[in-house]
Amino acid sequence: MASAILRKAWQGKWAVVTGASAGIGEAIAVELAEAGVNLVLTARRGERLDLLAERLRSKYSIQAQVIVADLTLPQSPQQIFDATEGAGQQVDILINNAGFGEYGEFLRSRMEMQLDMVQVNCTAVVHLTRLFLPAMVARRRGAVMIVASTASYQPVPYLATYGATKAFDRMLAEALAEEMKRHGVRVSALCPGPTESEFTQVSGVRPGDRRKPQSAVPVARLGLEALAQGKHSIIPYLRGRVQVFAQRFMPRTVVTSAVERLLRPATLK
Repeated sequence: MASAILRKAWQGKWAVVTGASAGIGEAIAVELAEAGVNLVLTARRGERLDLLAERLRSKYSIQAQVIVADLTLPQSPQQIFDATEGAGQQVDILINNAGFGEYGEFLRSRMEMQLDMVQVNCTAVVHLTRLFLPAMVARRRGAVMIVASTASYQPVPYLATYGATKAFDRMLAEALAEEMKRHGVRVSALCPGPTESEFTQVSGVRPGDRRKPQSAVPVARLGLEALAQGKHSIIPYLRGRVQVFAQRFMPRTVVTSAVERLLRPATLK
């Protein structure tokens, strides 16, 4: 059943969703479509996007557009903007969801993968947000979600670059949330923990992390409702909120050391 909060806030509006071909991005697209929001779906895998767009059009009677774009390429954010707001299509919601990680020792990692991670998780987020915000400000309405992670609350050994990029994302979202309030634009950071997605397939297996993944559906719904309600950030599961709260009372070095032991590769044990 469509969220009444989302339908009231955005029915009939247009949203851009990056990384929409799987996981949280796909779940966000479905939640928005169910609420009557028209969609621009973007990711690298065009076939998946086409199938998703057709399914959402037929099931929810919305409009859905597909833009195949690889956010590791610096020109892709401009490509997405030019095909939407730049072409006269009014975009009221920007969902910066695309992102990935890589598990393992930093010194053994692929440099290209690390730099691509910063490009997708940080640079593309800044670029897209900076492109779409001016029109939202001019209209005095709009919403921007930046998908961060509970990994943004502490250093994460063996996911060092990923954790750092997500801390960047959360801080960016929370800062912009304050800046944009006076302009009628809402900005929010969604900070999920382990979620059913393709993340582990891309990043590699984290042997010490035995937390049961949360379904992407409630993560998407809670994140979107928080955005619609003007919340600056949300951790969409209780255990994550408890862990983040508890960390406030411990030195960061202690937390980081515990995470290192938890995630240490078997080759180092």
